[in-house]
Parts: sequence; structure tokens; C-alpha cells
Amino acid sequence: MTMENKLYIVSTPIGNYEDLSLRAINVLKSVDFIICEEFKEARRLLSHNQIEKELHSLNEHNEKEVSQKVLQKIQEGKSAALISDCGTPLFSDPGNLLVQMCIAAKIDVVAIPGASSLLPALVGSGFNLDKFYYEGWLSPKSDLRKKELLQLKSVKELIVLMETPYRLKAILTDVSKIFGASTKIVVAFDMTLPTEKYFRGTVSEILKLVSEKNLKGEFVLLINNRVMK
Repeated sequence: MTMENKLYIVSTPIGNYEDLSLRAINVLKSVDFIICEEFKEARRLLSHNQIEKELHSLNEHNEKEVSQKVLQKIQEGKSAALISDCGTPLFSDPGNLLVQMCIAAKIDVVAIPGASSLLPALVGSGFNLDKFYYEGWLSPKSDLRKKELLQLKSVKELIVLMETPYRLKAILTDVSKIFGASTKIVVAFDMTLPTEKYFRGTVSEILKLVSEKNLKGEFVLLINNRVMK
């Protein structure tokens, strides 16, 4: 494997360490250094797989400075792997600037696929997956979130949303008000973990269940906003 002058974007597990692919492990073992978000999370993953590497932390506070430093090292002939704390890098994580800089400098950027909450949520939902609309993360501010949901109501497709564990009840309450309590949804909860669960039903049914169980965990929300034919 020729590693020189390349940036690898390596997907890491979202909860279950067994989801790290053999290819990802080989790349992490072979590159000269690794760019991560937090040293603690990166060291835990690498230690689990008996990998020792030079680490560089890239986050929203130092992205420009570290990206320039990393680019220079790659241009000098080094190889690097970019990982996030969990899952596929660049989804709501820093690193896009580094990728853009490498592309502009004609450095090969190689994506190593792997764990993601998005695809498991979709394929386990039971919804038709011919088309879907990925909105991603909504505003944490209630008023702005409601405005965004109102705009999404015009999208007559399967809508995919991401949220933090502590806003599950809040976002379901907003979805109920804007899309209607009888709208069919799926909450894909704690993907890849032993507590993994798909909650399927109407917004009112899932909201009641979430409230009764006081559920808090990582989740993907799918809203079936398709027009019935």
C-alpha cells in the first residue's frame, strides 16, 4: 500500500468497537500520524486496537492553524488519517477545511467507509428508501427550530434529522405540532449499542413512550412526509 502524500478520512465506530473495519485498522496502523478531535477518545480507540501513533488535535478553535500544519507535513511526504470522536468524519465535525486544502494542493484524499448512524437508521426503519431528504441538525433554539420544521413541511419526502440526546422530547413535541400527531415516524435509538432500538409509530405514540421512559440517548429521527398516492 503506497501511503505517501495522502490524507485518509477514516470512519470510526459510533459505539461498538467491532464496527471498525479491517481496512480502517490497516490504514491507521500504516499512516505516519493521525488527526483527531479529542486526544482522549482517539487514544481509547487506538489503544483498543493496539495502535500507537503521533496525534494532532483538530477542532473548531484551531482548525485553520492545524490544517496548515498538517498540509505541510503531507506535502513533505507524510501520510495522515483524519478521524472524528465517532462515526464518519466531517458530519457536524471539523476537518472540511483540511480536505479542501489538500484537494487544492492536489493531494490524494481517500475516504475509508465505515460506521454511520444514518444508513442503519434508514435501512432498519421499514420506510421506502427510494428517495430521502437529509436535513441533518436543526437549531438548538426552539423558535428557530420550529421555523426550520415549518420549511421542511413542504418537503414531501422521507426526512432525516439528527439531534442531541437531551432534545428528543423537545423535537418530537415540535414535530407533532407542525407535521401533525398522526405523522408516521421512526426514532432509531442508540445505533450499534446493546441498547439499540427502533421506535416505530405515530409522533403521538413515540412521544408518549419517550416521555414515560424518559429516554435519553443518541438517535436519528425519520419523518415520513410523503404524499399518499
